[in-house]
Amino acid sequence: MPAETHVEGSKPDRAGVLELVRNSLAEILEVEPSAISEGSSFDDLGADSLALIELVEALEEELGERTVGFHIDDEDLEDLKTVRDAVDYVTAKLGSH
Repeated sequence: MPAETHVEGSKPDRAGVLELVRNSLAEILEVEPSAISEGSSFDDLGADSLALIELVEALEEELGERTVGFHIDDEDLEDLKTVRDAVDYVTAKLGSH
């Protein structure tokens, strides 16, 4: 979508963010989304730092279409240890826009 047509769309709720994180992670890790729970740690899922970077890029791409300027800071990435951490972080970021 060209930048000039960027309009702030509807922000996903927490359940929508969870689904987005779960589906993105499932695609990156090549597992079924149902194998990923909110309490899953990235270590338990076998997600290495490269997988987390891919997750960030996927989230920024998807959410950037709905929320202009959505960005996940690299220094915040090390604090995200579980799927719940990621969902809470993204939900908080969306709320602050």
